[in-house]
Amino acid sequence: MNELSKDAVSWLTVDADSAGQRVDNFLARVLKGVPKSHLYRIVRTGEVRVNKGRVRAETRLAAGDVVRVPPVRHSERASLPKIISKSTPTVPVLYEDESLLAIDKPAGLAVHGGSGISYGLIEQLRATHDARFLELVHRLDRDTSGVLLVAKKRAALIALHEQLRNGTFDKRYLVLVRGRWRDAKRVVRLSLHKYATAEGERRVRVDEAGRAAETVFYRRRVWNDHTAPLALLEAELRTGRTHQIRVHLAHLGYPLAGDDKYGDYAWNKTLAKEGLKRMFLHAKTLAFTHPDGGRTVTVESKLPLELERYIQWLDSVHEQSG
Repeated sequence: MNELSKDAVSWLTVDADSAGQRVDNFLARVLKGVPKSHLYRIVRTGEVRVNKGRVRAETRLAAGDVVRVPPVRHSERASLPKIISKSTPTVPVLYEDESLLAIDKPAGLAVHGGSGISYGLIEQLRATHDARFLELVHRLDRDTSGVLLVAKKRAALIALHEQLRNGTFDKRYLVLVRGRWRDAKRVVRLSLHKYATAEGERRVRVDEAGRAAETVFYRRRVWNDHTAPLALLEAELRTGRTHQIRVHLAHLGYPLAGDDKYGDYAWNKTLAKEGLKRMFLHAKTLAFTHPDGGRTVTVESKLPLELERYIQWLDSVHEQSG
């Protein structure tokens, strides 16, 4: 791909690594630090063109396409690093090679901008990382912590998405729920349907007409002498539906600790007084076949300190059983 000019219009030829990328994501990479609102504006006004024609932000690029990129003032680039340094949590790297980047995402950080959030993790990475190509392989909810995989090459992204579709990713989460969980292993197959509330909030419910969803829960620890019985579970995602773990648990009658969408509001207030002020949902491990060479890669994220401390508090005030 040609070099970008800061003072004049640039004509960039799309290479194989950028083929299939959306125009807005392509611009976010080549115009690092420019707010998304400005990127959408220059696309909307026709300042960005592909093969001399107007395009939309969601248009997919092909290898060999020529993209017209207007010059961007330095002041328009300056805002993103400031926002990142002041308001965005650090994101430790768990694994990295030429094709992949695994991040230990903290709770409270959205994986991408949108829905009132100007910048997310992927925008931060594009502004601070040297890689020419960065795309999310999968997503985590804003309030979920743990392993998040990012592709640094288009070929790696395509190969990993194929593994996701085939169900060959091994994704494991740790969750804390209320209720007397008796099964050492429980397979849950409940179809899920996405919908929007009257206020426009995205929600999911169990619905036979929805998409198939399967979660396997393994009992790891229980506290049956607590005010209400509690259980620490490991959840294996066999499918990757939106809010899958949270909705499956809520439907079964085991609210997830700290879940403000599907959980128990009154219980969440009690948990906050006891020191747990976030949702107890952590992406613990991710195992997959590396797109280069076929070896198995397993990436693990330790339980965050705030969740570990709550487990320690439970151990200190209640006798563990089970």
